Amino acid sequence: MGALAFPGSAPDPAQAAGVRLRVLSLGAGVQSTTLALMAAHGEIGPMPDCAIFADTGWEPKAVYEHLAWLRSPNVLPFPVHVVSAGDIRADLLSGARGERWASIPAFTRTVAPAGTELPVYDEDETGEPVVVGFRALARGHSGIGMIRRQCTKDYKIVPIRRKVRELLGIAGRRSPRSPVAEQWIGISLDEALRMKPSFEAWQVNRWPLIERAMTRRDCLRWLERHGYPLPPKSACIGCPFHSDDRWRQMRDHDPEAWADAVAVDTAIRTGFRGIRGEVYLHRSAVPLDQADLSTAADRGQLDLWPNECEGICGV
Repeated sequence: MGALAFPGSAPDPAQAAGVRLRVLSLGAGVQSTTLALMAAHGEIGPMPDCAIFADTGWEPKAVYEHLAWLRSPNVLPFPVHVVSAGDIRADLLSGARGERWASIPAFTRTVAPAGTELPVYDEDETGEPVVVGFRALARGHSGIGMIRRQCTKDYKIVPIRRKVRELLGIAGRRSPRSPVAEQWIGISLDEALRMKPSFEAWQVNRWPLIERAMTRRDCLRWLERHGYPLPPKSACIGCPFHSDDRWRQMRDHDPEAWADAVAVDTAIRTGFRGIRGEVYLHRSAVPLDQADLSTAADRGQLDLWPNECEGICGV
């Protein structure tokens, strides 16, 4: 398959000239695994200096087993570093006890019973909203919202960035003003909306699968042709971005992970600082073990993965 002329996908020769370190962001899912193995086969270059796996502490068992295989002798010709900013599961449970936490994009349900007074707004002379009165709800109202997401940044991006700076020898020092590191990210063509530029002047992002116009299905075919095991889905066990199909697969084929997700979902209902209403892992804002995960529920379902910061999770 030839290279694809996709705006911003290929490395800039001028920037590449100053790069001292090439790092592959390894999620141990289908895309990043394919990217790592294609590099090992010499199909994508230059060869990365290393790969970095950011461990949230809450990946499925199959992901850790697959990661162990990738790190075993004679699989990859470059080292795989494992970094961590803590256990996201434990931190989530701490948040439900009122402690500080890095919020995940969980769902909230707020209920206003009939008779609840709501403010009525108007504008003052400067155009600013002002409360001019109150009205009572004639009927009860229930609303679903989503909590602001910090988890990808805190548990994935930051620890990877910290390790890259350590490998470059610039930890605790002033950042270079031009790119000295190139980060490979395993976003495939069907998820091109997840491409985000680096926000660091000293680092550039590169998406080799998009350069080669490879979709996730192409990645699976490449792995099959070369006789490699098919990687599991890489995402935290209780990630609220899971589709109903993913939750259903977990329930039916990974009962240990499903029981863990249900237990955590039950434990996080209330207690978070500054959050009104009850908190849930499933987008319907009902207990996970009561959510409708039927095939019909998938129809028209919103794909939340394009909202994932810099495309680091789930690959």
